[in-house]
Amino acid sequence: MSYNTFGHLFRVTTWGESHGPAIGCVIDGCPPRVPLDVADIQPWLDRRRPGQSKFTTQRQEADQVEILSGVFEGRTTGTPISLIIRNTDQRSRDYGDIATRYRPGHADVAYDMKYGIRDYRGGGRSSARETAMRVAAGAVARKVLGDMISIRGALVQVGPHAVDRARMDWEMVNDNPLFCPDPTILPVWEEYLADIRKKGSSIGAVIEVVAQGVPPGLGAPIYGKLDSDLAMALMSINAVKGVEIGEGFASACLTGEENADPMRMENGQIRFASNHAGGVLGGISTGQPVVARFAVKPTSSILTPVPSVTREGENVDVMTRGRHDPCVGIRAVPVGEAMMACVLADHLLRHRGQVGNREPVIL
Repeated sequence: MSYNTFGHLFRVTTWGESHGPAIGCVIDGCPPRVPLDVADIQPWLDRRRPGQSKFTTQRQEADQVEILSGVFEGRTTGTPISLIIRNTDQRSRDYGDIATRYRPGHADVAYDMKYGIRDYRGGGRSSARETAMRVAAGAVARKVLGDMISIRGALVQVGPHAVDRARMDWEMVNDNPLFCPDPTILPVWEEYLADIRKKGSSIGAVIEVVAQGVPPGLGAPIYGKLDSDLAMALMSINAVKGVEIGEGFASACLTGEENADPMRMENGQIRFASNHAGGVLGGISTGQPVVARFAVKPTSSILTPVPSVTREGENVDVMTRGRHDPCVGIRAVPVGEAMMACVLADHLLRHRGQVGNREPVIL
């Protein structure tokens, strides 16, 4: 088992390394006759593309996607969809100094312990470069979901600096390079990140992803829960160290009556007064917005020397040259959106497979 595939009916397999000739993915299980061409995928990749601000890696990759199979005359055929992005700006020489040295906080040592070999050029499969193909797959998933479901993400915390939720404006997220929804915190983040970058260090972040228009009934009890699959998908993103749904860890501080989402009948339909559950109860969607947050750790490749060891067991200090994100969480926003889209597309197809053409009750 290589574990490079996720999903049950909407299945995505990614391949390729950070400094290899190309990266790609194969999407199996996409229904036929879904309109799809490069123009449906490229805009989402452009949002994740590196080198767009001084706060992300300056590696210059166009991330131009090519569709190799599974689409004919602008529509999916129901056969595997193969997508590829060719790497064009690798600088493997930047990693020569760490060929036998492990970066503390990085997957270097774990990969070597497991496989006895690792691709030290940018981290190989452990690099955030792999997430470009998740974004491409997410674009296809959005086409499967159609206009019924909208998905949006935002950066809600950088280091200790969190947004003021009373000032959140989703409309401004795509108007700044930090995916920031709070005009008051944006200059704080910019100054803070400039200082982090100047010091040759890095910092973590928290991303929030919200899916609206999700019908009730997606997910299944116990081992097929929508929120557990979503948590797994988000946790699988490189550098993610924590995931929460709805109130998440904050629910531990709430009383039962505070955490409850009160219900009332309005015009013959159930209405919720709040959404502490994040749109999921018992692993099944309720029709409310599905809300998830995930924490991304600081980038491990930094210019500050950190104590470590070599493959031969020698004690050394490690610093990493090259082009790295001072806050990799910034470009994780479109990645989180993509993983939400893939999970929802998979569960939508699974729901149809279980209940047939029966439409879920719309609350």
